[in-house]
Amino acid sequence: MESSDARTRQQVRDLVVEKGPVTASTIARILGLTTAAVRRHLTILLSDNEIAEHEPGQVGRRGRGRPARHYVATARAHEKLAESYSDLASKALGYLGQVGGGEAIDSFAAARSREIERRYTATVREAGSDPRLRAQALADALTADGYAATVRDIGRGGYAVQLCQGHCPIRQVAGDFPQLCEAETAAFSRLLNVHVQRLATLAGGEHVCTTNIPVSAPVISPAARAALRK
Repeated sequence: MESSDARTRQQVRDLVVEKGPVTASTIARILGLTTAAVRRHLTILLSDNEIAEHEPGQVGRRGRGRPARHYVATARAHEKLAESYSDLASKALGYLGQVGGGEAIDSFAAARSREIERRYTATVREAGSDPRLRAQALADALTADGYAATVRDIGRGGYAVQLCQGHCPIRQVAGDFPQLCEAETAAFSRLLNVHVQRLATLAGGEHVCTTNIPVSAPVISPAARAALRK
């Protein structure tokens, strides 16, 4: 039987997968634990190479003192999550490419793109016309399907959000066939009815799949408008 410590450690690891880069204090707040208890589990996960410290220059620093440590999941952590039949799928697509060439792979990716759109259209439509709410609805639906997705505000002004997918069930396959990532991005654009931009992918070696989604048009000041006319 799985021990209480093992279950808690799995919860900590899953939160790093879903929300990374994330701090011990954030995980503690979500799980209702002390920060010290969470750090103990993080230390074990670090020694098992399931998580890693995030580069300090890539996250916000505190105003004073030493910046908080942020953690992200490693490839080993993703491998421990369900990735059934990934090896078989890679071989099948490889055979498809040998028989039908690159066009066959592109055709398969296009079909997958349409399937993603069909799967989530109703959920996104029910969220209304607000792009931010539509993005959150898509993230919730993706999470239910195992993608550990969240929506994060970026920058100032609230002009865009980022859809972050902490896990990808087809990560290994997409690493061999990047057309699948491109197909997913195209489906997200159609679902959200805006031009989205894929910034990073798990398949490409990053710690999270990140998609930039514009949610409002920036307001240009009169002075800036005048400068643009010159």
